Amino acid sequence: MNIKKVLPKAIPVLLILVLIAGVLIFKHEHEGDGKLSYYGNVDIRQIQSAFFSTGRIQQMLVREGESVTNGQLIAVLDAARYEAATAKAQAQVELQRQVVARMRAGSRPEEIAQAQAQVRGANAALTDALQKQTRAQALAKDDYVSQQQLDSARTAVDVTRANLEAAQQSATLAEQGPRKEDVAAAQAQLNIYGASLNLAQQELADSKLYAPADSIVQNRILEPGDMASPQRPVYTLALNNPVWVRAYVPEPDLGKVFEGMKAEIRTDSFPDKVYEGWVGTISPAAEFTPKQVETTDLRTRLVYQIRVYVKNPENELRLGMPATVQLISGSTLEDKPCPSLN
Repeated sequence: MNIKKVLPKAIPVLLILVLIAGVLIFKHEHEGDGKLSYYGNVDIRQIQSAFFSTGRIQQMLVREGESVTNGQLIAVLDAARYEAATAKAQAQVELQRQVVARMRAGSRPEEIAQAQAQVRGANAALTDALQKQTRAQALAKDDYVSQQQLDSARTAVDVTRANLEAAQQSATLAEQGPRKEDVAAAQAQLNIYGASLNLAQQELADSKLYAPADSIVQNRILEPGDMASPQRPVYTLALNNPVWVRAYVPEPDLGKVFEGMKAEIRTDSFPDKVYEGWVGTISPAAEFTPKQVETTDLRTRLVYQIRVYVKNPENELRLGMPATVQLISGSTLEDKPCPSLN
């Protein structure tokens, strides 16, 4: 057979076959009934849950595969050290609170009376010292006392006069009470102890680990007796509410896709079941098709990532599961539960 003669006749046939194949692929992708088909996976979202405090794990309260709710207690540290630190801080606060209260109340009447009595005693001692000095001076003129005795009498007067002044100042301070600067300093010290107590209480509270969201325990990493820290996750939690499929739209189809657009999702695990969904978000920037997404188009085409929320009442869709997304042209899903992304 002469290939050179047959080849020109075969080329039109090959072109027709290629055209037919292209039409079939296009129909397969777009199905000719107003549906746009794309491929993706149920998005994997995980939390590495760890203690904020450091210590030895006392209890692990959930196992792999269990569902947990937001705020549920899932692990506990040995809190003896944190309890002792909290008790110490509480005692410091109580002690300083009494100091502040005493200073704000000022001197008691008995303290003021005591100071005034000390003034009267010092005054009486000064009067006695003055009288002794006067007698010593009179006797010194007739040489009945020595000069040393006269000097001692004068010194006694000076000492008792100084004692009187000190007693008077003490009485004045007792009547006026503590200075406002001293009260402010005591209050500031109380605030410091209060902050230390708050920190100790928070560290005690951090000895318990709570689930940060409704999720499923994917991995239980540590066990009772292990040392935990903020750098060592205790659990890996898989977030399954809401569930969405991450798919990719080629640039030519971007004008046909809009947020709120109705979607039908199918999986290989449940081929006869259709899950309702809707387009939640459309990426504002283009990217190259990810290698893990299988499409019939060239992988070098620019695509836009979309997030398609899925109703999953029976919890059949698992994270990472491949899925086919069919968008219904010109249709929106009216009953769209508001997804919680907290």
